[in-house]
Amino acid sequence: MKKIILYIATSLDGRIAEPDGGLEWLTGFPNLEKTDYGYKDLLASVDTVIMGGRTYRELLNMDVIWPYPEQMTYIVSRHDWGATENIRFITENIIETISALRDEQGNDIWLVGGGELISMLLAAALIDEMRVAYIPIILGKGVPLFLEQPKESKWELIRSIPYNSGVLMVEYQKKM
Repeated sequence: MKKIILYIATSLDGRIAEPDGGLEWLTGFPNLEKTDYGYKDLLASVDTVIMGGRTYRELLNMDVIWPYPEQMTYIVSRHDWGATENIRFITENIIETISALRDEQGNDIWLVGGGELISMLLAAALIDEMRVAYIPIILGKGVPLFLEQPKESKWELIRSIPYNSGVLMVEYQKKM
């Protein structure tokens, strides 16, 4: 069975995006060490990427080359924008579909975000690990990491890694 891994950056006050969904606070954050905070290792360990429709649209608005050409990507959205070779849309039976993906053979699954999808998958007990990079900034307003209060679940610390930039990467796994 694959693990679903939430790998995400959040502000100190628990925001993953600006009120309009923008990520300028994150993309503009100084990274003098040029570290990737475990991104390349994560990407090499997954064969599937899942994200919400708003996260997908924000990524498209960044005007970058598609960052996941080697992974099958599933977009959870109210609208099917037309599948491509490596992109599929999940518009119904979301929990059942993602649960079936998790049961497939292969590498793990990266849950990119956003907040609504994270809360939905937490409530369904489908997230196995969380890797959260705390960025030393307070946004005050914006999209919360947990859009809706998830039901109670217990997590154990795998490790925490402080970086000279002030970023703190914290990795948890779900307690069984």
